[in-house]
Amino acid sequence: MSYWFNLILVYPLLNLLVFFYHYIPDIGVVIIILTVLTRLLLLPSFHKQLKSQKVMNELQPRMTALKEKHKDDKEAHAKAMMELYKEHKVNPLSACLPLLIQLPILIALYQVFIQSLNGTQLHGLYSFIADPGQINPMFLHWINLGGRNVAMAIVAGLLQYFQSRLMLPKQQSADTTTKMMQYQTLYFLPAVTVFIGMRFPAGLTLYWIVTTLFGIAQQYYILRREVQPVKV
Repeated sequence: MSYWFNLILVYPLLNLLVFFYHYIPDIGVVIIILTVLTRLLLLPSFHKQLKSQKVMNELQPRMTALKEKHKDDKEAHAKAMMELYKEHKVNPLSACLPLLIQLPILIALYQVFIQSLNGTQLHGLYSFIADPGQINPMFLHWINLGGRNVAMAIVAGLLQYFQSRLMLPKQQSADTTTKMMQYQTLYFLPAVTVFIGMRFPAGLTLYWIVTTLFGIAQQYYILRREVQPVKV
């Protein structure tokens, strides 16, 4: 399984990174380029996910009302929810597919960054890609992306918090479970981001900062310009 995973995802991404490094000998700039290219590749799936999540947030008051109305009849509640989803052409499971697509790519990028920043020999290079030997982990000549960086981890956490805030519905749900999930999204995910960022090489943190900034820009476009408010 790992052989095919490396063959399909890890090695192509590693070779792309080394290819850019040959022309731009700054691994930080290369990570930024690779991150942007990855986000552009996943743009349709992210776009669909964000639009669906926006509509779901707008429908939250009606969903809460239906739950209260049919609290003693689960079958009627399920039917009413399906009719609501059908009316607004939204699939509550639509957010799962983009996540399933993104996860293998994120794991592959993690392996690529670890291998390229640990100072050891690179494995999996194609014959037509020149082996640079070792990759200099310095970004802009003063940030070591091969080591841990607390400041960058905190920045990544703050950006994650801001991104989570963008997707919160304006009208907070009265449902305890929903409120708990919103609380976890708003505070728990940024905390986890900071924790992970402080334990792994700063190259991974740089990737997370860039991909979050890209996501914020995409969310802002969808939330402010593209998706029309749902009539509730």
